[in-house]
Amino acid sequence: MLHFMRRGSRAFASKLALSVVALSTAFASPVLAAGKTITAVMHSDLRIIDPIFTTAYITRDHGYMIYDTLVAPDSNFKIQPQMADWKISDDKLTYTFTLRDGLKWHDGAPVTAEDCVASLKRWAAVDGMGQKLMDFTASIEATDAKTITLKLKEPYGLVLDSIGKPSSRVAFMMPKRLAETPPDKQIPEQIGSGPFKFVASEFQPGVKAVYVKNTDYVPRKEPASWTSGGKVAKVDRVEWITMPDSQTAVNALQSGDIDFMENLPYDMLPVLEANKELTIEVLNKFGYQTLGRMNFLYPPFDNAKVRRAALLAMNQKDVLDALIGNPKYQKICGAFFICDTPFATEVGAETLIKGNGMAEAKKALAESGYDGTPVVVMAPGDVTTLKAQPIVAAQLLREAGFKVDLQATDWQTVVSRRASQKPPKEGGWNMFFTNWVAPDVSNPIANLSIGGQGKKGGWFGWAEDAKIEKLKDDFVRAASLDEQKKIATDIQKEAYEQVIYIPLGQYQTPSGWRKSLTGVLDGPATPLFWNVDKSE
Repeated sequence: MLHFMRRGSRAFASKLALSVVALSTAFASPVLAAGKTITAVMHSDLRIIDPIFTTAYITRDHGYMIYDTLVAPDSNFKIQPQMADWKISDDKLTYTFTLRDGLKWHDGAPVTAEDCVASLKRWAAVDGMGQKLMDFTASIEATDAKTITLKLKEPYGLVLDSIGKPSSRVAFMMPKRLAETPPDKQIPEQIGSGPFKFVASEFQPGVKAVYVKNTDYVPRKEPASWTSGGKVAKVDRVEWITMPDSQTAVNALQSGDIDFMENLPYDMLPVLEANKELTIEVLNKFGYQTLGRMNFLYPPFDNAKVRRAALLAMNQKDVLDALIGNPKYQKICGAFFICDTPFATEVGAETLIKGNGMAEAKKALAESGYDGTPVVVMAPGDVTTLKAQPIVAAQLLREAGFKVDLQATDWQTVVSRRASQKPPKEGGWNMFFTNWVAPDVSNPIANLSIGGQGKKGGWFGWAEDAKIEKLKDDFVRAASLDEQKKIATDIQKEAYEQVIYIPLGQYQTPSGWRKSLTGVLDGPATPLFWNVDKSE
């Protein structure tokens, strides 16, 4: 993924009450009294805590607190050693990773190569880049306690970019006993080797998640850069406080009751920017792609003609205006692989970006055989960057002639429910909306949603498309960037024709923190809490 980017350039009253209780409890904590604590309001509540089980970013963020990776990218898109260094054989078929000294799991056991091999296999079973890597892998094994040997069937240029990918799913290392958990089951405990430890006894979904400094962690000597370098925990404790009402969170940030807020409401930015006690900054400069995903297993979206009618009804400007409403932070873009990258193209995106497809959508739906089956759309109300999309989409679908069942929920329920392959009448779904950070969708191999593996190994929605899978293989074997561009365009054309998913534009999200915090890192997988210090 990064290899290619390098070439181019209110709310719920009960939850609110719990948030206030959690915040007041935090300040009474004996751990806080003994050291520095950062209190943060993240973009979502945390419930699923297995970062391989789901692609949800809040779970990825949780993963970075407690787990580590073998390799990682720096701010120049270059893969660097993290838990391990590596050597590549002259024929490019053997990658040998050697674990560095001082690596221990949070339970005190040493990190071994067997742990890492099991972790890589679990990750690769469900991650798009990992799956493709395994297609090219002859074997991966622990050749001694500190050595991991990966042998390829043929040269594959994305080995390091895959294992070092910074965002969902991340190839986090965990003990073998946990990594041997099937990837469709959640691991039973949170034991990593990273800079913070998870405090399971204080975890209250809907209220707070707590992490404490791992005093046994040995950071690398290099400066912290994106997810690489020295992961130095400079505070003793980090608390993620759940505040589903953004106004309450903003008030807490301004009063100093919290230190950090991941997603600031766009309509309040002028007020926040005027507050001299706050730093306002976009940490992820690459931004996000927002999208709609349909369920290919059940009516009505098991019918490509019906999916096509839904696509024609969509309008990026309407979605972005409702979601962001600020031209500075939004961008109409019909490219599956992100605008302003080597693989950007508008092929197939005309009605999305011009908003002129409704008449055609009505005609297409009438001719599709659609029988009025309700479209179950999951609509989370607790995440700022996911509220608008289902509401706008439901309105557009109804205008086109669909019957829509818009079901209000919260994001963590969506995260759980979208994994269900049950029919909509039995608790399943027809459509949900999500966001990807740009590097996660910047090329056909990184972009997990573009896959066509179907029910076995496919992403939620379970699209099946052998043509796309064949083109992806052609992409990784392509001998030149020009050839890759052509293949990426062919993939996008097929993805629009079959409506694998619906890109709904790009956007950026500003974060805010008290100026008492220093060392906040930027990058495509933020926020990160190592390297961050807090003045008294």
